[in-house]
Amino acid sequence: MSQENNSGSTLLLTFLAGAALGALVVGLTTPKTGAEVRDDLKALGRKARRKAGELADDAEEAWEEMKARTAHAATDLKRGVKDAAHDLRG
Repeated sequence: MSQENNSGSTLLLTFLAGAALGALVVGLTTPKTGAEVRDDLKALGRKARRKAGELADDAEEAWEEMKARTAHAATDLKRGVKDAAHDLRG
């Protein structure tokens, strides 16, 4: 499952990078004044910064969830080992 999640993240980042590059090419090839192009690039930068922040927040949430699940699994494993050792002792 981790491999699938990693593949999805890579696909999403590739898509976003392609979309940003496409928007940049269109913005630079459309006849506009210098001020309009600068404004467009600033808007694109703000949008990219906002999206990067959202992705960072999502990654942080996923990391915290993974840490919690790992701690829970470790506790369960420790309990299982103790119970098994207790059962073996009789």
